[in-house]
Amino acid sequence: MSDPIRFYYQGKVRELNNVAPTRTVLQHLREDLHCTGTKEGCAEGDCGACTVVIGSLENGEVSLKAVNSCIQFAATLDGKALFSVEDMQQPDGTLHPVQQALVECHGSQCGFCTPGFVMSLWGMYLKQEGKQPTRCQVDDALSGNLCRCTGYRPIIDAAYRMGELPRVEFDRAALTEQLTALKRDTMAVYSAAGATFYAPRTLDELAQVRAAQPKALLLAGSTDIGLWVTKQLRDVGDIIYLGHVDALKAITESAGMIEVGAGATLEDAYAAICKHYPEQLTEMAQRFASLPIRNAGTLGGNVANGSPIGDSMPWLIVLGAELMLRGPDGVRAMPLEDFYLGYQQKDLKAGEFVQAVRVPTPKAGVQFRTYKLAKRFDQDISAVCAAFAFRMDGDIISDARIAFGGMAATPKRAAQTEALLAGRAWSEDTLKQAMAMLAQDYAPLSDMRASSAYRMKAAQNLLRRFWFETRSEQPLSAGAVNAFAMRAEGEAA
Repeated sequence: MSDPIRFYYQGKVRELNNVAPTRTVLQHLREDLHCTGTKEGCAEGDCGACTVVIGSLENGEVSLKAVNSCIQFAATLDGKALFSVEDMQQPDGTLHPVQQALVECHGSQCGFCTPGFVMSLWGMYLKQEGKQPTRCQVDDALSGNLCRCTGYRPIIDAAYRMGELPRVEFDRAALTEQLTALKRDTMAVYSAAGATFYAPRTLDELAQVRAAQPKALLLAGSTDIGLWVTKQLRDVGDIIYLGHVDALKAITESAGMIEVGAGATLEDAYAAICKHYPEQLTEMAQRFASLPIRNAGTLGGNVANGSPIGDSMPWLIVLGAELMLRGPDGVRAMPLEDFYLGYQQKDLKAGEFVQAVRVPTPKAGVQFRTYKLAKRFDQDISAVCAAFAFRMDGDIISDARIAFGGMAATPKRAAQTEALLAGRAWSEDTLKQAMAMLAQDYAPLSDMRASSAYRMKAAQNLLRRFWFETRSEQPLSAGAVNAFAMRAEGEAA
């Protein structure tokens, strides 16, 4: 017997039955519930016109996060709350301060993207709790929303104005009560349209259903798999959803390692790791996709996906991160760099899944940097992503770890360049030899993001940038390095 999908929307509990597990939240809103305020722009999580806010219970407290409804499956709403632009009207019929601010600041132009901006701004409104946001916080909150009218200034003005209007509080206690009533203690099994959606609650349940259904698709944040359905029109078959396994969301620290559960969101995972590497990873965290994508996607999913252009893998590899893989025979540890066997090929046995990613904390004497080159600052896939971690003994490199994304079929270390650098002085002569050696380690492809020649030149220049920032004699200031980087990118183009 199939369990219904139950979620809270517009003041009452809704049930889903006989709806395909891969029907998107956006489709359900517009076509089934006839709530057409939420718009479809791209159907791939890029434009933000479809932004909604999802409420869930995490450690007994309500978490509210803006996500892209176009790539989220409606079956994942079980036990959660859904908020769309229709929820913004106040009981007395007036506009919410977010909407009122957009009206006053002329932030709605053609109007198509406006509902998405409203929901992203509401997500920030809830998070700020009455405090005025910084420009960086505004930019980050709106990083997943595109305005085709190119009128961002009045929208940004509205982001400040909404905090000046009389505050409208959100009743978290009432929502907590609703979600507690919806919470399941054991795995839900939902079947429709010839496919089954398994939603385990514990690691043991997950391990059992994975062993019983080794060919079922593991689904975490849906930021990639959603596109398989909406863009590639793939029939993904049976699904095992990880989003209700609380143990997979845990982030702990012990014995010099940060252990990030495979179900922890990218936003939470990067926040925890950036506490240890603030100067090295904060910009990478901000530039990783957009906030709605980071609110949904997981670090474990990013790693397990194995994309050669994923931004997390290069820096995880050079830091010596390892995976905890769970299967029928128990848990085994594996260095992340050994996980990738070839393009989209991973060292996963039947019935195994990624349980956690373990990241070392900073080590004395190690110089670590990571860089991303893309056509846009926000929400863009890297042309080249580089990471370097050199253990230094004075001016001598005792150990060099270099990894690139976008340069090979998998995230890959520069083995020959590392061997050349080991035991050498970190000098300009050594740098030039290492830059030349990178051409022996990589043979990048040309595609829509960059040519092979650009990628190689950019990779070499990023190694030079790392030298400028870490050389013992007169390291360049951040401003000088950025100026050099812009010039280097221009030369490479």
